[in-house]
Amino acid sequence: MTALLLPGILLLAALSVLLRGRPLYGPLTEGFREGLGTLLRIFPPVAVTLTAAAMFRASGGLDALTGLLAPALQALGIPPETAPLMLLRPLSGSGALAVGAEIMEKLGPDSPAGRTAAVMLGSTETTFYTVSVYFAAAGVRRTKHAIPAALAADLVGFLCAGIFVRLFFGS
Repeated sequence: MTALLLPGILLLAALSVLLRGRPLYGPLTEGFREGLGTLLRIFPPVAVTLTAAAMFRASGGLDALTGLLAPALQALGIPPETAPLMLLRPLSGSGALAVGAEIMEKLGPDSPAGRTAAVMLGSTETTFYTVSVYFAAAGVRRTKHAIPAALAADLVGFLCAGIFVRLFFGS
């Protein structure tokens, strides 16, 4: 039944347009053309963001920063194992998910680090990816205040994840 849902919706939409006597093919191709234009506008910033995230991880920069952050995170009560997640999350959603899955695989989903990683993934955003996609699509060029504000919100999400996991689950 669910396999027929999407084709059924498309068929109903096409019938609705045709019964109203409106053209179907012209607006469809025009929408496709506009979609391709949007894709061409957003692809370069997305490609740069994803490449930067991969280079950061492959270069060892992620491991170096993780080591530097570990004592501060421990003092704040945040499992140090989540440091790579905190560093990658603003850059790459898929990279952050991979790190989160790695944390849960190594330490378990019910460990403090696993729970904190899950809350971090759910309460923060892939800031640079989002800014590059949505701002490029909207034609916004100046992101002077948006990026620092979004990164501050991510930081609050990371800190609150550590606090609330400790508060609700102890340890």
